[in-house]
Amino acid sequence: MSDTSAEAGNAAPAWHALPAADVLGRLETTDRGLTEEEAGRRLERYGENRLPRERQRSPVLRFLAQFNNVLIYILLAASLITMLIGHFSDAAVIAGVVVINAIVGFVQEGKAESALAAIGRLLQAHANVLRDGSRREIEATRLVPGDIVFLEAGDRVPADLRLLSARGLEIEEAVLTGESVPTCKERGDLAVEAPLGDRANMAFFGTMATRGQGQGVVVATGSATEIGRIGRLLETVQTLTTPLLRKIDRFGKLLTLVILAASVGMFAYGTLVASFSADEMLLVTVGIAVAAVPEGLPAILTIALAIGVERMARRNAIVRRLPAVETLGSITVICTDKTGTLTRNEMMVERVVTADGMFAVSGSGYGPEGEVRALSPDASEDGGRDLLAQIAAAAALASDAQIHEGDPHWHVAGDPMEGALLAFAHKVAVDPATVREARSRVDVIPFDSGHAYMATLNDLGGGAHTIHIKGAPERVIALCGYERTAEGDRPIDGACWHDRVSELADLGHRVLAIALRPEADPHGLGHEHLPGAVLLGLVGISDPPRQEAMEAVAKCREAGIAVKMITGDHAATARAIGARFGLVGDRALTGADLDAMDDAGLSEAVAEVDVFARTTPEHKLRLVEALQARGDVVAMTGDGVNDAPALKRADVGVAMGQKGSEAAKQVAEIVLADDNFASIGHAVEEGRTVYANLQKSIAFILPTNAGESMVLLFALFVGLALPVTALQILWINMVTTVTLALALGFEPGEPTTMQRPPRPPAAPLLSPFLVWRIAFVGAIMTAVSFSLFLWGEARYGLEEGRSLAVNAIVAMEAGYLLNSRSLTGSILNRKGLFGSPYAIGAIGLVSLLQIGFTEWSVSQAIFGTASLPPLAWAMAVAAGFVLLFLVEGEKVIARRVRRSRRPRGGAPARSLASPRSAP
Repeated sequence: MSDTSAEAGNAAPAWHALPAADVLGRLETTDRGLTEEEAGRRLERYGENRLPRERQRSPVLRFLAQFNNVLIYILLAASLITMLIGHFSDAAVIAGVVVINAIVGFVQEGKAESALAAIGRLLQAHANVLRDGSRREIEATRLVPGDIVFLEAGDRVPADLRLLSARGLEIEEAVLTGESVPTCKERGDLAVEAPLGDRANMAFFGTMATRGQGQGVVVATGSATEIGRIGRLLETVQTLTTPLLRKIDRFGKLLTLVILAASVGMFAYGTLVASFSADEMLLVTVGIAVAAVPEGLPAILTIALAIGVERMARRNAIVRRLPAVETLGSITVICTDKTGTLTRNEMMVERVVTADGMFAVSGSGYGPEGEVRALSPDASEDGGRDLLAQIAAAAALASDAQIHEGDPHWHVAGDPMEGALLAFAHKVAVDPATVREARSRVDVIPFDSGHAYMATLNDLGGGAHTIHIKGAPERVIALCGYERTAEGDRPIDGACWHDRVSELADLGHRVLAIALRPEADPHGLGHEHLPGAVLLGLVGISDPPRQEAMEAVAKCREAGIAVKMITGDHAATARAIGARFGLVGDRALTGADLDAMDDAGLSEAVAEVDVFARTTPEHKLRLVEALQARGDVVAMTGDGVNDAPALKRADVGVAMGQKGSEAAKQVAEIVLADDNFASIGHAVEEGRTVYANLQKSIAFILPTNAGESMVLLFALFVGLALPVTALQILWINMVTTVTLALALGFEPGEPTTMQRPPRPPAAPLLSPFLVWRIAFVGAIMTAVSFSLFLWGEARYGLEEGRSLAVNAIVAMEAGYLLNSRSLTGSILNRKGLFGSPYAIGAIGLVSLLQIGFTEWSVSQAIFGTASLPPLAWAMAVAAGFVLLFLVEGEKVIARRVRRSRRPRGGAPARSLASPRSAP
């Protein structure tokens, strides 16, 4: 990568020691930023703003890693044993199966790494920059030296910046300096020898803005940054490892011990009791070990997880930490923000209240089209027009956002509420850009949750200055001594204004108060300069609910998942929005209410109340902890740096991908690409589907492997010839793993996926149900295949009997594949039998492979098979239907038992025929 410092090829200057004007001069930029053309030229010259990538494992090492599994070790040992006793063809086939399994895992792991790389690209950071004099958002990788960058609390610094302005700006630099306390930033010049940790006028790539606002010019990007120079690579995506895979690993080790013990016992029994030769028993032992080893299970599990992650990504839920896939299946409570998650985050001013009355504003989103009409008898549209214009101008001056015409809709760069105010200004014939140019900003008090307002000091020209204020009504009204009418200013009636705030909040509006302080001190702006302001009016801003989010909330509740709305809105506003989503309870608790509660009272409240308003980050964290103390598994959504503690504490943190801060994304397990609550519901559904498919794969592989082992064990104990050889068992496992078992990883969610209660997170891998299913299916496979072997051997010969037994086993596994599409629901319907193209395709493919395996002369020479007559083929196919119908009968009995034990009023089990959904 080329050097991306501002002065490539030379030692970078001490930017912190230069005056701001000299920095801009050296970088050949202005306070209007770079032009797009110049930025493009610099991007070509300096390269993209990214750190060197971590070196990936070579393909050779990745391929060799596929053999690092205890189950594979058993097969390799079996291959070595058969080779030592002179059965070279058997050894070659066993080794070939191991290699084929490794190839499958190698290819799939490559796909999984590609998927994670794609996820990393989706999570690329963005930066707000000044280009051509206009503020806009771009990918941080496209920053170049000379760009002017805006910083706000919650932003990750996208490059090394020399600060041009800083207002209450604090940056946490532990990743670079090791200092745990955030550093206060300012714009002054420093000595050349100032150490890195003391460079208060610099913001460094990879650090985090925790408070305030700032503006800086890019002086270094990519590997030329301070963090790039010391080689610190910030990891964003974890590797594929989950609690389930750890359970599988432990299960594999336990199974290895069982197989080894069983093999030693069988060898001793065969040679000492049944009088078999050592060579014969070695082959039998190898066959039993090969039959018992589910060598395809690790690959199938990896595939199922990768498929699930890709599905979630397609539904706008980007999984950053894969354990979240499993945790999603256990979620009992979702704590969600309102704005942008449950609602559209396309805010619009719908009501304006002045001292003279109320006005309604029409329009849509951030577009300038719309009109204003009087709702109150005392509100004159003509007389109030000037006051509405004053409100719009003050709101525009006390805002930082910009709105732009896009395709197909207008969009906002900055805070959505400020975008709504700018759109309102256009509707009353006030151009925000013109007003801002005419009344330049001298100083600003940025919005902060501590004081809940924003104020600007503006130069009106001719030595006159005015302060403009917008913020929470209760805070702004408290600062005002007067109210403005169409006739002039008069002393404020605070009680009346608070009643108007409640009236707007009851309508579901978010309320802002707009005020100004005339004849302001031109030398600076502080909180002490604001009292005595004139209240211009109130604006009621709506954020319409997302229809899909309303449906998703209902679906989550149907799935046994409670939804809690936690917002900073006024209690009445939150209650009104919560009612539209059907959230239970007739009250909303505020942060003040929570402060008055002890832990016991809060524990009761979180179970009864679904809406929490006027909350701080500390309240959010306490609510999450209270829910977890009750035994709930909690998902928490958030978008700001102040949400990070609650996101980190939750079982699954969900960050907003579009409007979320980098702080929120960093600690979250899942990032929503569309900031939509419906995507959380989709993620829960996909998480449950992934785990269900893993269960189905396990429930398919283990019983069928058990059946193959039991066939050999039964033959050994009764002293008869083996119905299938070790090579034939290997063939079965190989073709069914890459065909039948793989199809289960693509299964869509069942109709009952979101009607079931959440899965207990500590649920064991081998449940009593699965143990029973292993024994039940294994017994059927043993009885049917052994019976057909004896019949075929007596009628046609040993090789024909074995060929019939092999085909019967594969046919039964094909039938059991259909059973496994629903572990408890019926599949005896069109959707259940034919609804999965993957299952039908896998059965068709394995059927063709079995015909070649049985009838092809080369295969006959390798595996010891023989051609079968039509009657034998019919018997093999019938075996598949026998297992299918017996398992379906077992499901019927199990459902009846569950219904008899269920309390009255319980919901009946659904089958794949449900009209609500189908695979």
